This record gives sequence, structure tokens and C-alpha cells, in this order.
Amino acid sequence: MRHPPRLPALLTGAALLTASCAFAVVGTATGAAAVPVCTVQYSVVGSWAGGFQGSVTVTNGAAALNGWSLGFAFADGQRIGQGWGAKWSQADAGVTAANESWNASLGTGASVTHADWNRTVAPGAAVTAGAQFTYSGTNTAPTSFTVNGTPCTGAHQPPVAVLTSPAPGAIYTAGDSVPLAATAAAADGAVVEKVEFYSDTTLLGTDTSAPFTLGAAGLGAGAHSLYARAYDSLGASGESAPVGITVAAGPALVAAPGQLAVRRGESGTFDLKLSTRPAANVTVGVARTSGNTDLSATPATLTFTPANWNTAQKVTVAAGTTGTGSAVFTATAPGHTKAEVTVTELAAGSAYDARFLALHGKITDPANGYFSPDGVPYHSVETLIVEAPDHGHETTSEAYSYLIWLQAMYGKITGDWTKFNGAWETMEKFMIPTHADQPTNSFYNASKPATYAPEHDLPSQYPAKLDPAVTAGSDPIAGELKSAYGTDDVYGMHWLQDVDNVYGYGNEPGKCSAGPTATGPSYINTFQRGPQESVWETVPHPTCDRFAHGGRNGYLDLFTGDSSYAKQWKFTNAPDADARAVQAAYWADVWAKEQGNGGQVTATVSKAARMGDYLRYSMFDKYFKKAGDCVGPTSCPAGTGKNSAHYLMSWYYAWGGATDTSAGWAWRIGSSHAHGGYQNPLAAYALSEYAPLKPKSATGAADWATSLDRQLEFYRWLQSDEGAIAGGATNSWQGRYAQPPAGTPTFHGLFYDEKPVYHDPASNQWFGFQAWSMERVAEYYRQSGDPAAKTVLDKWVTWALSKTTVNPDGTYRIPSTLQWSGAPDTWNAAAPGANAGLHVTVADYTDDVGVAAAYAKTLTYYAAKSGHAEAKRVAKALLDGMWTHHQDPLGIAVEETRADYNRFDDPVYVPGGWTGTMPNGDTVDSSSTFASIRSFYQDDPAWPKIEAYLAGGAAPVFTYHRFWAQADIALAMGSYAELLE
Repeated sequence: MRHPPRLPALLTGAALLTASCAFAVVGTATGAAAVPVCTVQYSVVGSWAGGFQGSVTVTNGAAALNGWSLGFAFADGQRIGQGWGAKWSQADAGVTAANESWNASLGTGASVTHADWNRTVAPGAAVTAGAQFTYSGTNTAPTSFTVNGTPCTGAHQPPVAVLTSPAPGAIYTAGDSVPLAATAAAADGAVVEKVEFYSDTTLLGTDTSAPFTLGAAGLGAGAHSLYARAYDSLGASGESAPVGITVAAGPALVAAPGQLAVRRGESGTFDLKLSTRPAANVTVGVARTSGNTDLSATPATLTFTPANWNTAQKVTVAAGTTGTGSAVFTATAPGHTKAEVTVTELAAGSAYDARFLALHGKITDPANGYFSPDGVPYHSVETLIVEAPDHGHETTSEAYSYLIWLQAMYGKITGDWTKFNGAWETMEKFMIPTHADQPTNSFYNASKPATYAPEHDLPSQYPAKLDPAVTAGSDPIAGELKSAYGTDDVYGMHWLQDVDNVYGYGNEPGKCSAGPTATGPSYINTFQRGPQESVWETVPHPTCDRFAHGGRNGYLDLFTGDSSYAKQWKFTNAPDADARAVQAAYWADVWAKEQGNGGQVTATVSKAARMGDYLRYSMFDKYFKKAGDCVGPTSCPAGTGKNSAHYLMSWYYAWGGATDTSAGWAWRIGSSHAHGGYQNPLAAYALSEYAPLKPKSATGAADWATSLDRQLEFYRWLQSDEGAIAGGATNSWQGRYAQPPAGTPTFHGLFYDEKPVYHDPASNQWFGFQAWSMERVAEYYRQSGDPAAKTVLDKWVTWALSKTTVNPDGTYRIPSTLQWSGAPDTWNAAAPGANAGLHVTVADYTDDVGVAAAYAKTLTYYAAKSGHAEAKRVAKALLDGMWTHHQDPLGIAVEETRADYNRFDDPVYVPGGWTGTMPNGDTVDSSSTFASIRSFYQDDPAWPKIEAYLAGGAAPVFTYHRFWAQADIALAMGSYAELLE
């Protein structure tokens, strides 16, 4: 069986400054923003002490030019050094870049950016030039440009919409009209023609004249995310920021905020009002109903009348001087749903704990849109987002693991462990397949775990033919897992879920054997066709393929070649997510025991130990072949015992079988590819040395002890001369046990792989993998003091700090995209090499908040153990910078320019002659594109941004609220409070 890799979230690189140049009259495109006549994009793609590299792209959208000259001015004394792609010159502050003879012709067409390196662009449509400059002090980007002397006055800007009513967090009663109102303004002489109002992706109504209002009746009980979208007379549109509200099933008491932090000896307030006008006066009682008795509330009663029911009255909560933890204050009134406010008493100086609670409150507020009605965390609040998940209201095992970790920190700060236990229960219910989802595991034969199929380089080389002549090794842990837990079922998360059942596969947890249903959340899968298959080239398909959709054989014959196909189920595990869940459970147990509450988390922690036991499947070669110097699918020997284990955290493990319980077959595979970014020594430490998390199986703890040592060696082997951690290694070159190039370095017989698993984009280029992985090393170092971890961290932190800029106003820049050259030395445990030939450079920088939070946590744990003053300073600066500059009603976020969204029209490879349909009727054939098999995107309120971009407009800008990023920011605040505040 061939199993798909899993891609991480993709983050944008250097921010682009975009201006538009008016060569001619602006034209318009039907149903989309006006097409700009030209654009100039300026970006800083690399910087160093006293210098930087700049890049400009000039794109002409009007009549062709034969000769061009770009002009702009610097404000801070920057001076040109050397340039390319144009004839560069400078006079005082003014800079000129004139065409070379070979790029004088600037035709009409779409622009190209760094994100489009693999796309074909019409010749002459755009030209890109770059130069190196020197500077001192600040480095302000130019804000105005000319082309051939004509000012870049700007293409038509889309209208601006602001939803002014309702207020964020408002609560209404079902049946009442929700008052929607928006302001809208158009630019460049255009006028606003209409404003549409949405709840999530559902159009509620339209107003064609100002003031733009709508009384939205009939909103169902539950949370709603509301938007306004304005359209102007030139066809452009703009979307407001979302506002979250809640509709109660009946009359309700409304409290805000739902969480409150109060320092010892101080007080705080929350507001109370009613959700709907009462017929008579309503008396509301307020009392502490559980928790910390050092907290008290006044007044004990409030009265609301038919006249003041919607005017908030304040309740004051006072903290004594000795208590700790949280209390729940409950407001009650006859005939009304109660309201609860959780108040946590903090030490006098706990500013960062207070920040954690503030963010936790935003994340967990149902009206803010981070969760489905079932309590499942979405990948992002926003629906239109394409990364590893190809829709914002899908979710990943990654998101579940962050939820568990977030609630563990909440338990540490408040003493309330019910949310941590509840998070694990939600994950177990929705993301770990039930027995009904994996009904034929009892037929699994550990001596013949799976049938071999080679991996290929390109999607167009699929389906991959199954080859039973290649002998797989034996699975050495299946028997002991069954003995330990009394079941053949696998206890691990599947990686991807369509939470709102947008695709329509309807494979709910527990419903595989019963067939697809009409609701969700639904298990789905995507990547399955080699390292070049990006998210833009996938065909999403159900984990339980009963041939209800797709073609004659469902979707199976797109991926593997066989003489016949059987209806089957198959699941994929992302090991880094399961390891993160174990990591969170470790901290929950440590923190709960520090409070004397260890017994409250014991049952959940034992489940984490069980998950860690099954997670060992990620330590084994894909087909359980001998680990080390494995070349040739038939000549590489089948593994016996544990000699098929590489003991690293690989990219996935997977398992599957027949849906027909009488068919009698099932399979399991590991993965041959290990990435530096997936390792988790803290989880390995917990599973091997921390008694509450030691697995029940006979050899589980011993395997994790071996893995801990192997992971630390792996980091040392992959550490570049500068300090960053390179890609990884594989036991199966090209995924088919091919012969690697002569001289390829090895690690315990595994071959160095610069970019393991996927190449579009390269898996080694995202700085987030550095921060995620080193944070785990830093946690392990803080707990153990292991000098092997310190050796890696000392070098990595020095490199990372040298590439980090914190400005006087608190803004910051951290690495984004990394570029690699060379290779490590072949590993010698007795005398590790210096890797003088392995190098990394930073291609561009970012202010991304999720990655900055993970980086800040790394520095926090490292500084707490080592005493490194600069690491402590920068950790605090990053946390303060994002808190000061990037807060919004939903959390902390920054704008992102998504130039890669021009790939919505990318072709999706489907073999000629293969035809099928998606559940919504979209045709799947050799003419399919990413967008054509996802026509549901055309109903998304943000779709006009994509239409405008595909029609030749500027790259769209989004502000995304990813669940993992918001959780990581909150966790970074809590970690800093615990260790350094």
C-alpha cells in the first residue's frame, strides 16, 4: 500500500510592498476587482549587518512597452552596491533601474513572484531585477514608483467594509432579529453599489443603499461568524473582518468576558445583561458556585427591566491575598439560561499568565469561530485558506494536539483539569478511528504486513503498481500491542478531517461499516502521489472508500495499480501530532501533581502512554525492511525482530483493510523518511523515563529510550556549520529503495535527504520546523540537563538570534525561508563531524506570529535552564511585540500576501480516460484543476479576492487565525510566566 505524506502549514515569506503604475485607463473585469494596469513589487529578500538585498518586479497589464525605466527614492540614506536584471544607478536618494537590451520588451500579462518559480509565465509580461544596498539605522521601503516618468498612482483599490453591528461576542435569543449594519467606502471615484451580509458562508441578505443594514431573522441557535462584503461600481469587492455572535435557544443571561484574571489584592469586573426584552422585571442572582474561595463577587443581585434589559450592569470580583486558582461565578434568573464566568486569581506580577487567559478566552469563545458545534478545532477561523488542509474548516491531528496542550496550560494556571480531560475525550471521539472504522484488523498478518508499491517522483507517474514479489519484513510490535491492550485496533489519530463535511464524503467516525452519511465531521485524505504532489495537485478522497464517489473503483486506481480493487478503509497518522499530545500529557501530569491534583489527570495520562506505544510504528521502515544501507526493493533484506527500526520519528505510519468483514485482510506500514522537524525528544524522554507515561507493552519503554538517544544524535548530525538543522534521512531512496548518488552521507546506514518527503515547496525551507523542533529539545534540556541537548541548542540559539531583528518600537523580523547547500559528514558517534560543508542561508524574513511564538518558547526554556540573558531578552521582546502590535478581536494575527493563490487554476493530474465525480457532482478527469473539483469555493465570501487575482489583479491579502498559531501564542505567554517572569 502506498501512503500519502503530510504537509505542514505554509507561511508566506517576505512581505511585498505593492504599488500600481497608471500606463493607461484602468479596465474592469466582470464580477471581480478591476485589473491593475501594472504593478511594481518591492521586497527585501535578505539582509545582513549594514546591508540588504532588494528585489523589484515590474508588471505591465496594458499595451506593450519597448524600453522602460523604473524610478524610486529611498528615505534613509540607502546606497546601491551592485545590481542585476537592469542598469542600476543612483543620484542622491533617487534610484533608477533601466532595462537591459535583452529585457526591453515589457508585454502585457500577469506578474511572477518568488512563489511562482515553477509556473510558466508569458515572455515579456514581467521583469524582475535585484540589487544589493548598504544602509545604517532604519531601512524604510520606498513607497512611490515611476515607470518611464509616469507616477505609479495606483490601480483601482477595492472598497472597504466594516461590520459595525452586532458587537463581537454579542448574544441574542433565537427568534429575535439580529441587527446587522455596515459602513462601506469606495475608492477612485467609484461608488458602493451593494453590501452583502453573511453568516459563515451563508448569504443572509443584501442592502443596496446606505446606511447598509439588515435585520437577520431566523438565525439558528449556536455560534455564528458574521461578515459584510461591499461591491463597488467598478466590480471590485472587499470583505469586513468577521464578528462572532451566539444565538441562544431561549432567553438567556449574557456575561462578558467569559474569563477574567484578577491579581491578588485587586479586583476586576464583568458585565451582565439579558439576551432579549423581558415582559416584566427580572431579578438576577450572582454567586460563586465552585472553586477558589478567596474570590468574591458583588452585588449579589441585579434587576433588569423591559427598558434597561440590554444595558450591561457590572459585577465586581475581588481577590484576597492568599488564594490561588479559579472560581466559577454563576448568574441565574427564572426562565433564563444561566451565564458563567470563570475568574482566576493570579500572583501580583503575573502579566503573562493574564495574557494567556485573555487569549484562551478568545480562542474558546464559541462566537469567535475556532470550533465546530461538536467542539472540534478548525484549522482556521477563516474558510478560504489553502495549505496542507485545503479548506479552513478542515482540521488536523496537529490542531487536536494543540488543543490538548492549550488546556493543559489552562489547568496549570487555573487548577481546573476538566478542560484538559475534555480535550482528550474530544480527540478520542472524533480523531481516533473506532473499531467500526477499522473493522478488519483481526485479519492483519504481522509476518506479511503490506504489499509493496514503489513511490514515484511525479503525480503523472501514478498509479504505482503493486508488486507482491517484493518481500516485506515482519512487524515486531503488533503481537505485544494486542497483548498489552486486548485489541487488534490501532490507537492513533488520523491526520485530516473535513469538520463541516464540505466535500460530502460523510465518513463520520464510527460510520465506515455503515457507509457514508450526510453529516460530519468526516475523515478524508489527500496527498498520495510522490514528493512533487503539492496541495494544489491533490485529489481529496475518503478514508473509507466504498466506491460511492470517484470512478468505477472509487479513487483507488488513481494511486495504486492492481488487477482488481476492493472497498476498503485506510488511515494515516502524523507522528509529530501524536507526540505533541504525549508531550502535553506529560506537562499536565507534572503541573497537576505540583498542585496536588495528580489524580484528576491519571486516566488521561494513561491514554497518552497508550498512544505513545502505538506511535512506535513511526520508528520502522515502511515495509519493515532492514534499516540501514537498504538498496534495491528485492535485494534489501526483509527485517526480522527490531532490525527494521531506525528509531526516529518518521513522516507517517498508516494502516488499512477491507470494509467487508468476511474479506479477511488488513495491512500496516511505517515510513522510511525521517525529518529533523518531526523529532520530539521530550516525548521520547517521557515515554522512556517518566513512570506515568511508560507504555504497557513489553518493549515500548526500551524502544523509546533508544529513540531518545537516536534523535539527539540525529540533530547533531543534521546541524549545519551555522547552527540550523537540515532536512533529514531516508531508508528508501526516492521511496523505492533506489541507489543514492555516490558519496551520499549516511546516519546509521540511512541516506541523507536534503528535503525528505515533499518538494513543492521543499520540506526543509520553513523556519517553523526549526522553531517547533528546537522547542521540544529545549523542553527536554530544561527537564533533564542533558549535555547532548545543550550542545545542539547552544549552536542553534546563537545562529537564530543572529538572524532575528527586534526594532525599537517592538516590531520584529525572524527567519522565514531557508536555503541549503552541501551535506553533513557521514555520522560517526565516537567523533561527530563539524559539518563544515553543510550550510544554510536565510532567504527572507517574516513577522509571522505562530512561528514567532514557537521560537519564543524555545528561547524561554533554553534561557530558564542555561541562564542565557540574550535568549531571555529576545523571548520577551517577541511576546511583547506581537501583543503590542498584532492583537485583534479574534486573537493575534498579521496580514499575509498570498501570491501562491494563483495556483487555484493549477491542473490536477488525472490519467487520460479516467473519469469520475466528486460528491457534489464536480467532474474529475484529465482536464481537472484544483478549483474545478472544489467548486464549493465559489460560494465563499472571500472568493472574489481569488477571482480578482486570477483575472490579473494584485495578490490577495488575508489575515488568518490558525488554531495552532493562536494556541502556540497563548502557550508561549504561559511558558514565559512560569519560567522567566
